Amino acid sequence: MEANQPESVIGGKSFTAVAVNCAAKAGEWIKSKIGSITQLDTKYSMQDLVTEVDKGAERMIRNLIGTHFPTHSFLGEEGVEPGPEASAKALQDVSNAEYLWIVDPVDGTTNYVHGFPFYSVSIALAHRGQVIVGVVYDPSRDELFVAERGKGAYVHGRKMQVSQEATLNQSLIATGFPADPHVALPANMKGIQALAPKVRNLRIAGSAALHLAYVAAGRLSGFWEMNLSAWDIAAGSLLVEEAGGRMSDTVGEPYQLAVRNVVATNGRIHGELLGELQVAANT
Repeated sequence: MEANQPESVIGGKSFTAVAVNCAAKAGEWIKSKIGSITQLDTKYSMQDLVTEVDKGAERMIRNLIGTHFPTHSFLGEEGVEPGPEASAKALQDVSNAEYLWIVDPVDGTTNYVHGFPFYSVSIALAHRGQVIVGVVYDPSRDELFVAERGKGAYVHGRKMQVSQEATLNQSLIATGFPADPHVALPANMKGIQALAPKVRNLRIAGSAALHLAYVAAGRLSGFWEMNLSAWDIAAGSLLVEEAGGRMSDTVGEPYQLAVRNVVATNGRIHGELLGELQVAANT
């Protein structure tokens, strides 16, 4: 490992092992609570839901991480006020942290509430602003996606590789419906309208973290969405990069934690997808 890269252990404790353990335990507990939700609230909009399960899972993950790494910083979705401004400020407040855990305890809460089995636990660890560990766990399928910077990305213990499609018309692309109905949703709808006739098909399944994991696994050729937060993207970004894909914002700048409008692809179609999105944005 290069001198400027952090070791993946502190005091004999592996970052990745802790992230995997947290995701597995939280995922098992989340799955056990299906159908027993007693408190359902809205946050930023009526599409932005939170339950006692989201909050309980985040407490569980935070406590487990704190047991192993009490000096590390923590950024979790449920500890931040709703809305894009609050999300950006929360990230800014911890931007100088040496080690920062970035957690979405239930990515896809709306799916979870409705019993639609496409939701995930997303856990990332950033070292001085760069993601070095990414774990996305799908409790419904018991699929664990894991990446360490410089060591590849894996699912079911098998190394992942992005898909080989070379053009948009061969590609299966995913996106989402942002919770912000005023700016991000109309912008994303422009992209959907422009891209639908030009791709093999579009999918909108409701978990950005899982969509990114699917890009890494070669199940999707690409993914884009507007107005996401660091906890939606951080873990999945490393999965994509370590599987040979490319991450950027919607104008092509490299991904970093503050990016909210994200594009992830197998790399081969990245320029074409960016071009179509930029044309759509200007119409």
